[in-house]
Amino acid sequence: MSNKNSQNKHEIVEKNIGLMAILTVFAISFGALVEITPLMFQDDTTKPVDGLRPLNALEMEGRDIYVREGCSNCHSQMIRPFRDEVERYGHYSVAGESVWDHPFLWGSKRTGPDLARVGKRYSDDWHYAHLMDPRAVVPESNMPAFPWLDENRVDTSLTLKKLKIFRDTFAINPQNPAHPGLGYGSDEELIADIAKVDAMNDGKGATEMQALIAYLQQLGTHLK
Repeated sequence: MSNKNSQNKHEIVEKNIGLMAILTVFAISFGALVEITPLMFQDDTTKPVDGLRPLNALEMEGRDIYVREGCSNCHSQMIRPFRDEVERYGHYSVAGESVWDHPFLWGSKRTGPDLARVGKRYSDDWHYAHLMDPRAVVPESNMPAFPWLDENRVDTSLTLKKLKIFRDTFAINPQNPAHPGLGYGSDEELIADIAKVDAMNDGKGATEMQALIAYLQQLGTHLK
């Protein structure tokens, strides 16, 4: 009798689409809550790793160019803790490297290689040649060229606002040994950092190519 009643109750759920949908959503939500909530209170997932520094003005603009050009559609920034990935790309990614990274650029597709540890692996000249004509450097590459980046100048009209929001949102304090970045004290220091970008190329300002390369060159260099 009990088995029959149990089957009847199960049939009620199976035959009622609305009820099944509600119970499914509840089960998924509860499971996600149980798995995700503890991560919000663990230091290794919420605190920056030792040596992590904030992006300077040029790197910040380079990051926005990286997003604008859709680089994360083909390149991930997430090395998984598997032997083949670690041997190819370097130390696996840790959460503390990305606590200041919003939106996250981990990516989910690798048409091209992972870039989480690409910083300082190649020279600026290599990156320049690769972005101008990928196949001149990597013959089998299917990456498109980005020659306009070498022609466009970085627009710094909103850079101060970006840096201030970044600084204040994450409470970055240059006097804190854990935040050894430069240019994140007063507004005047931020303005001075932006002035360096505008002064590049004999006062013509940095190119978008230079900004993107600066961003790439710092990726993965903070983890000791």
